[in-house]
Amino acid sequence: QVQLVESGGGLVQAGGSLRLSCAPSGSIGSISTMGWYRQAPGKQRELVATITSNGFTNYADSVKGRFTISRDNAKNTGYLQMNNTKPEDTAVYYCNVQRIFPPRTYWGQGTQVTVSS
Repeated sequence: QVQLVESGGGLVQAGGSLRLSCAPSGSIGSISTMGWYRQAPGKQRELVATITSNGFTNYADSVKGRFTISRDNAKNTGYLQMNNTKPEDTAVYYCNVQRIFPPRTYWGQGTQVTVSS
């Protein structure tokens, strides 16, 4: 069964950088949009960034200028480059993939990102 495998989370000091990766464990078919979401303790899951198959991106206002979402279509892998991190970025980050056909939404298992002051 195909799953999304996330990696790259961890503990960083404020201002530091992390790079999250997301890749299907097997063939998932044609992928439309890839995205990253996060959920902090006691908070609702929120959008961080999305990227379409054509490279169009969308970011939450809170991460604009600091985070960069990208994808390597040859490797079928998505990335979230997190620069100039803030304690407010602390959350579990989830990768999301939209399959075109048959339509289906996939979620990663989540990876913890902790930014210390």
